Amino acid sequence: MNVLKKTKATGNRLIEGISINQGVLALCNVISALGDPNLKNTNRTIHVPFRDSKITRLLQDSLGGNSHTLMVACISPSSNNILESKNTLNYANRAKNIKNKAIVNRDPRSQEILKLKNKVKQLEKQLKSQNGNNNNNNYFNDNINNNNGINDNNNDLINELNQLKFDLENN
Repeated sequence: MNVLKKTKATGNRLIEGISINQGVLALCNVISALGDPNLKNTNRTIHVPFRDSKITRLLQDSLGGNSHTLMVACISPSSNNILESKNTLNYANRAKNIKNKAIVNRDPRSQEILKLKNKVKQLEKQLKSQNGNNNNNNYFNDNINNNNGINDNNNDLINELNQLKFDLENN
């Protein structure tokens, strides 16, 4: 019968503990590969073992991808856990060296729609401010025609965006 010395786990708990430790080791390997400052300054490509564990596969986008990530390291003040606390601090130091460049992912068409919506709001404000002035009927009518054209263009872009989303979901 196998028993771990420190936790005294047996049976299914032992198997579960081993599995968790394998995942943590794989995560440590990924963080070491991503956070190694010696490899950042070279032109060499490095292999990052994301596929070695389920946890590293799940955290792939967070660790080496396009996102902001916060990692918390928990240590113990107990002298019984001094080695584990030291290893955790070393691990956190390597994780600190990982630098991601997060970029907002936006579709160019959605940006165009946003611009058009802002333009419509701006024109509506202009219309409201000009609404009390009857001497500027031509200006008022020109803005209405311009606003209608922008709304038509906006609706066309929305329909096109919805069609693209539908096509993506069905492919």
